[in-house]
Amino acid sequence: PLDLKLLVATLPHSNDRQCVALMSQRSECLCAGLLEIFRRWGRAPAAMVLDNATEAGRMVRGEVTESRLFSQFRAHYRFESRYCNPYSGNEKGSVENAVGFLRRNLLVPVPAFGTLPELNAFLAEGCARINAAARCRDGRPHGEAYREDLAAMRALPGVEFDAVRWVTARADKRGYVEADGREYVAGPAWHGRSLLVGMRATTVEILADRGRRVAVLPRAFGEGPAVRNPLSLVPAIIARPRAFGESTIRRDMPPGLVEGIDRMDSAGRRRTLRSIGRASESSGFEAACEAALRVVEGGRVPDDATVDVLARRIAGGGGEAGAADLSVYDGFLKGAVADGR
Repeated sequence: PLDLKLLVATLPHSNDRQCVALMSQRSECLCAGLLEIFRRWGRAPAAMVLDNATEAGRMVRGEVTESRLFSQFRAHYRFESRYCNPYSGNEKGSVENAVGFLRRNLLVPVPAFGTLPELNAFLAEGCARINAAARCRDGRPHGEAYREDLAAMRALPGVEFDAVRWVTARADKRGYVEADGREYVAGPAWHGRSLLVGMRATTVEILADRGRRVAVLPRAFGEGPAVRNPLSLVPAIIARPRAFGESTIRRDMPPGLVEGIDRMDSAGRRRTLRSIGRASESSGFEAACEAALRVVEGGRVPDDATVDVLARRIAGGGGEAGAADLSVYDGFLKGAVADGR
């Protein structure tokens, strides 16, 4: 089980209540969660009162300093912000009541889901059900007052805000960069380089000079091993095929495929890795490697078209274990397969 955070927002006039589960309270997660709630409303508030939001703004001696990302988010959606006094319960009664109400009605017993999007879809559906049956403070049905709330809110801009916090990090001798206490693998080709790391709620994007994308990796929180994506290593090996012998990508490939690539010359390695990289875009890395392995076991050097066709079949559940008759694919790709109808 994960230790998730629950972001709760209310419209006190209509008593509309919304909640989103987040991996963290970091500013990029907060902004991503608020954006999800704005999508549900289809509007943005004219003003927002925040409580327990240190990643939005910190109060020191009565003065609030907003985080850079939240300040940009607020400017993008054109709303004003105020921050509650932690010792003044009267300032936040509506949202505190909503926290307890939604927790009791949606999270008891604790639901189990495989992914965060699945959990948030469940929470969105639950909020819609609860709001439909709610009444506002003056006793009117929720829907009537909710329409008044929406009329007083701002239209969403045509372009969504990209909730990303950029930090600079230098890759170590292994090609790893560290951000927010976790290591991410940029690849050996980037060792010693200063890279730009974009921290989003669910992904980490690593850029080199001139905005060249190095890798996009899943975001990780807490302690754990370095986060890696085998595909991010492919371009560097294509440029330097001899680097395959020392690359960490070997551990992500079937042993038979690694042995086959080791026996190839530089041109064969480059061709094989390029075919795996391109097939992975549509079929996934595992299916692409399995397809390349079957071509190698057939005594041939993998090529883009053959690996792509076979990987799609494997990803679709049609690639049973065992040897494949690759001559069928060769004939198809050459336009020589007869119509068997």
